[in-house]
Amino acid sequence: WVRSLGFPIVDEWRAWHLHGQSAGFTVSYTNNMTFATVKGAGHTAPEYEPEKCFAMFSRWILNQPL
Repeated sequence: WVRSLGFPIVDEWRAWHLHGQSAGFTVSYTNNMTFATVKGAGHTAPEYEPEKCFAMFSRWILNQPL
């Protein structure tokens, strides 16, 4: 669904890390939008990977990059 918005890609797919290991992947678009995945998580990501989700949320709130 993200591609359907038609935003140009600024940063292609890359891994984001937690404790030195890949925690998921991101792709960044114009308009300061980033699509992120959480490695090993299902549809309810915080249930499956709470630490990774909290790290992703914390970085977003603190305006830090993944």
